[in-house]
Parts: sequence; structure tokens; C-alpha cells
Amino acid sequence: MSIPRPEHPKPQWRRDSWMNLNGEWQFEIDNARSGEARGLQNESVPLSGTITVPFCPESTLSGIGHTDFMRGVWYKRTVTLPAIDNQTRLHIGAADYRCRVYVNGSFVGEHKGGYASFFTDITDALREGENEIALYIEDDTQDRSIPSGKQCATYHSWGCYYTRTTGVWQTVWLEFLPDTHVEQAHFVTNVADNSVTVMAQLIGRADFACDITLDGKPMGHYTALAVSGNITFTVPLAEQHLWDIGKGNLYEVVFTFGDDSVHSYFGLRDIAFDGKRFLLNGRLVFQRLVLDQGFYPDGIYTAPTDDALRRDIELSMALGFNGARLHEKVFEERFLYYADSMGYLVWGEYPDWGLDHSKPENLAPIMNEWLEVVKRDRNHPSIVGWCPRNETWDQDHRKQWDEGVALLYEMTKALDPTRPCIDASGNYHVKTDVFCLHDYSQDPATLREHYAPLAEGGVPFDPYAERQVYADEPIMISEYGGIAWDLNASGWGYGEGPKTLEEFYERFEGLTNALLDNPALFGFCYTQLTNVEQEQNGLYTYDRQPKFDAKRIHTVISRKAAIEE
Repeated sequence: MSIPRPEHPKPQWRRDSWMNLNGEWQFEIDNARSGEARGLQNESVPLSGTITVPFCPESTLSGIGHTDFMRGVWYKRTVTLPAIDNQTRLHIGAADYRCRVYVNGSFVGEHKGGYASFFTDITDALREGENEIALYIEDDTQDRSIPSGKQCATYHSWGCYYTRTTGVWQTVWLEFLPDTHVEQAHFVTNVADNSVTVMAQLIGRADFACDITLDGKPMGHYTALAVSGNITFTVPLAEQHLWDIGKGNLYEVVFTFGDDSVHSYFGLRDIAFDGKRFLLNGRLVFQRLVLDQGFYPDGIYTAPTDDALRRDIELSMALGFNGARLHEKVFEERFLYYADSMGYLVWGEYPDWGLDHSKPENLAPIMNEWLEVVKRDRNHPSIVGWCPRNETWDQDHRKQWDEGVALLYEMTKALDPTRPCIDASGNYHVKTDVFCLHDYSQDPATLREHYAPLAEGGVPFDPYAERQVYADEPIMISEYGGIAWDLNASGWGYGEGPKTLEEFYERFEGLTNALLDNPALFGFCYTQLTNVEQEQNGLYTYDRQPKFDAKRIHTVISRKAAIEE
């Protein structure tokens, strides 16, 4: 039987010694959350059903398709292993929300957060031969202390809330590594010096080497006798091949430390702002972004195949977009790998919806996991900015906690000072590198009028001016459009939909030109790439079929912007 999603889930940190655990697992819903008391974690206690991992039980690809609320779920499977000579880690790409891990009946670790990848060292609980792995995962989309992104807190999907995801929704796998190994590495590139600085964390004592190539050609080398701890070194590159729009130019890296060998990569590029202008490698680039929700009709949060991840980027680029805002979801690392490889700009975002932002104690769930996400993804050259919050609102007449917004910004910048950070997209800026607004005006003249004052050094139209102040930051319209088209019985889009296809094209071009013509804007983000369930404002259908003439859309999106003149 073939393994679903068989590819290595971490292309930027890959050892050859690993085992994919996707496929059939035992499964049971535990709404009473009584499974641990009933001993479901113990060996040889069977579960009542089966599921196909890594697809969530709400999805059809899981073989279940149960879309009602599930407060707790259990997974079990047996793995046969040879003699346990190396350290063994159980990796879970993502599991929503609180995951407890058992091996052969023994508790070995847990993780809170539905979006960050995590691992548990299970070496001491293993034995030669058959081993039983059990996962118990709790989730409650209606709990306002838990972030849930676009998952619906009511039984039926509505508005811009969609089918929930419970439990495992990314690849589960085992990794085998020696006691002396490279734990992690962080790359910081310097275009001016044509070099890369590497900060690596090592465990053990051995000869360490870093070999850098591009298309098989040697580009740089570093070696040293190293011991446990952090090591920082800079490698001059023999040739300069810049990461750019449509050009991945990825430098491949192999770390060796004793018996350990890890494959990685980086892209040589720098980003900066010159006043209002966004610069990539010193060249002005207008960010033509599309909103990507990352939902699939058969897999919900999980792409049905690896090709589907790459295909979404290809569909976007075919329409003239050079990047995407990855919206209210942490995308899996293989999507970022394709963005890196294809030269596709993305903004990393946290799925903070579902949280009550008026309570300071609710900052902890987003703060801890967001830092895990930034640390996991900061080596990806495709990521050109971070956004830990989106359209946050007051709750039951309680004001949002301003200090929490600022703290998330400061923590993000401390962990990654190389990228801009948007504190809260759209309507609640407290401390930010970029001022962004969401504007779904459907009249092109109105949209143009809203931002005309910016060209004269003025202040933009802002319906939330009482809660945020424009301080002359670089500015983009990070949501616009959302034009409804071809609605089904329960479908919706923003504003009154066009009556004819030609009217759609005229409105789309008018709205886009209103932003392209403004010399004070460095980018926009059109809502959205595909339909998602009842939200029918995508440029493709939910199953990725074209709704419009791609060449006509491309002509509009790719026209030179005023700031590029």
C-alpha cells in the first residue's frame, strides 16, 4: 500500500535516516476526554476505527469525513525497528491542538499549539522489534484562549470561517541521528560581501564541516574541530547567484559532524526599505501578492499531494502575482521549499483568529508557538516579512491589550531582525514596520480616492483611525478586491457581484489600477487565490479550476506600478 505524502517533510533540514509514518493508523474520537482514564494509551488496547494520516478526520482523504466537533482524538500504530543504536525522534509536522505522546504505554512528551512542528525524543521508551506509538490530541475551536485561524466555531461553516481541522494534519515521521550531531543552523546572507554567516548548534565533540555548492559546483567550505555549543562562522562564496523573483538559485549545504550528515540550503538575497519603497537585492520590487488561505476541498488544511503545493504557486504566478500572503495559517515547510525554489515572495502569518485578545493571559498560546514558527521558518529566503496578528478586535466591550501587540512585534524582531514585521494586519497597528490596510471598496473611483492623499504626503483613508495612527511607515493595501463571481446557493463575496463577466474584468482592472497608480504604495494583496467553501471570491474555483482568462488577469496585475517609475 502506497504511503500518502511520502516526501521528506523538511527539505531544508534533511537526514537520509528517517521513516515516514503516514498511512493507516488506528483512530478513535474521545469527546468525553476520558481515554487516558480508560487506558487507551496502554499497549494492546485497540482503538475503534482507522484513519489515513496525515489527513485530519474532518477530511474525506482521511477516510472518515466527520465534520462535527471533536474534543479529543486518539491515534495508534505499531512500528517495527531494528536494534536501537541511535537517538530516535518522533516528529509531527502539526497537530491541532494539545498533543500527548506515548510509546509502548509510557508518556514521553507533549506539545501545545496547532501549527508549529515539533518532535519528541522517544529513544529511552523504544525496544528492538515492535513498538506501539499512541497520540492523544485535544482541541476546542470554541475556546477563546486557543488560536484557530479560519476554523469555524459553529457547526456550519459561514462567512470566512471554514471546516475545522482536529488532530494530526501534517506528516508524522521518525528521525534517527547519532548522539554527536548538528542540532540546528541559522543562515544570514550578505549580498554586498557575497557571503553567508552560519550559526550552528552542535551536540558532542568531533570534526565539523560545512560544504556549500550550487548545481554541484563548489561554492564555499568551512571546517573546524568543534565541541557542544554554538559555533558561528562566515563563508565567502565563490560565485554570486542571487535569489530573485522567479529565480530560486538555491545554494545547497551539507553539514557533517562526526557521523552526522545534514542537507540544507539557503538563498542569497537581502531585503530593505528605502523610504516607502521595498528593495530586493537593492532593486525596487512592487509586491503583487494574492491572499492564499491554504485550504483544500479533500484535505482541508492538508494538500492532497506534494504536487498540489507547487501547483498553487504556479497558478498564482500564471495570473501575474509574484507572491502571496499566507493567510491565518502556518503553511507546511514543503510549500515554503517550493516558494524558495521558484522565487516567490511570501509573508508568514500566524492564525490568531479565535483568540480573545482583550485578556493578557491569552497572549501565551500565540507567543510561544509564534516564536517556534519564526525559528522554524526564518531560513527560507521566500519569506520577506512576518505578521503575528490579523484583524484583531475588541471583545465584549473589553479593549485589546496594546502591550501584547507591541510585545509580539519586539519578540519577532529579536528573533529575526532581518525582516519587516507587521504587528497586526489591517486595523490595529501599535508598533509596526509596515502600515497596511484592508479595503474592500468595490468602486474603483472610491478606492483611488481613499489613498490619493498619500501621493502628496498626506494620511490615507482609515476607518480605524481612532485606534491606530499612520506614522509615515511604508504602506501597502494587504487586502482588496474579493469580487464575488459565480456564486452557488450559499456563496458570498465582497459587495454586490458583477452581472456579467465583462463587468468583472472592468471592476478588477479598475480596482487594481487604483492601487498601481499610487506612487506611495509598495504593494497590494488581492483576495483571493481560490474559492474556499462558501466564500466565492477566488480567481480559481475551490478545486483549482480557472474562473477567468489568466492572460487577461496577468496583464492587469503585471502592469508597472507608479512607484516603479
